Amino acid sequence: MTKPLRIGLIAGETSGDILGEGLIKALKLQYPDAIFEGIAGPRMIAQGCTALHPLEALSVMGFVEVLGKLRSILRIRKSITQYFIKNPPDIFIGIDAPDFNLTVELKLKQQGIKTIHYVSPSVWAWKQWRIHKIAKATDLVLAFLPFEKAFYDKFDVPCQFIGHTLADQLPLKRDQLGARKQLQIHPDKKVLALLPGSRKAEVEMLGPIFLQAAQIIYQKYPDYCFVVPVVNERRRQQFQAQIDALASPLPITLYDGQSSAILQSADLVLLASGTAALEAMLAKAPMVVAYKVSPLTYMIAKALVKVKYTSLPNLIADKEVVKELSQGDCTVDNIVAELTRLIEHDGQQMVETFTELHQQIRCDADTQAANAVINLLNH
Repeated sequence: MTKPLRIGLIAGETSGDILGEGLIKALKLQYPDAIFEGIAGPRMIAQGCTALHPLEALSVMGFVEVLGKLRSILRIRKSITQYFIKNPPDIFIGIDAPDFNLTVELKLKQQGIKTIHYVSPSVWAWKQWRIHKIAKATDLVLAFLPFEKAFYDKFDVPCQFIGHTLADQLPLKRDQLGARKQLQIHPDKKVLALLPGSRKAEVEMLGPIFLQAAQIIYQKYPDYCFVVPVVNERRRQQFQAQIDALASPLPITLYDGQSSAILQSADLVLLASGTAALEAMLAKAPMVVAYKVSPLTYMIAKALVKVKYTSLPNLIADKEVVKELSQGDCTVDNIVAELTRLIEHDGQQMVETFTELHQQIRCDADTQAANAVINLLNH
């Protein structure tokens, strides 16, 4: 009688727990008796993964908080690494959390254990030298986006493009009316969503610019209303103070979270660069990406970042699909000009392009990831 397959997994945060849940489900379809163990959250545990340590022990946000818990995190990393060396799994999968997982993967691979890193770090964008550490630590990287695989291929590092889980979750044709009903927005209204970022510095820098642009759009197109998702009470208060400082009133509503529904509901989106651009693309919402940081931060970023574009839709398409207005170009006049262009001319063309890009990365990522694990096991 053959022994059941043993798979080691480490998820470092909630997003990793969601990915781990989908991966375990897909693997159990082919290996129903497989044993899963490692660092897991409630979703992975519900799928039968034994948590040797709770995911919460690693879920730390912020530099100061990490420093405070560093000793505990390092102790957990040493303990879990020793456990897997003494009890070797058939394969080990580190889900995201590269600072934690790549070190574990390296030590396990040196012991002859097959290792996979699930979710590529942004090595293609900055600190490209990390590719050599990844190559030493892993037998395979699972990448969400096609340009990530193309980057690994340049360095002959095994990588498989599996599609993006978010692209699997969101429909190819959005339910704009359903989203508006959820948010209590009138179906006949024109909606411009503003997403100035989730960090204090982003909202401080971009909030006033976004609001001034919104005022001009409202003067030109009075049938527009404005919606803003805020991540927490601090950002709500910060952004509300910026609204209160406006010279004339604006029909604007702040929502706690609900960014997915807001993007689904919008006719247009003005957003800070980041994962929100991918979500807006998958929601088929025509967008303008605008970003501004302090001059020193910009100078450092320019020296470190090695990509042609900053927004994910443009990186996936490898061309300018959405307008990126960064630093000196991030002005009220430029933003208004681009939003006006979308209102008057190009919005529908962008929606069609977004649908094509969505199809390109909608590959049933959970199943693709499971198949990649199985192929490596049998290799």
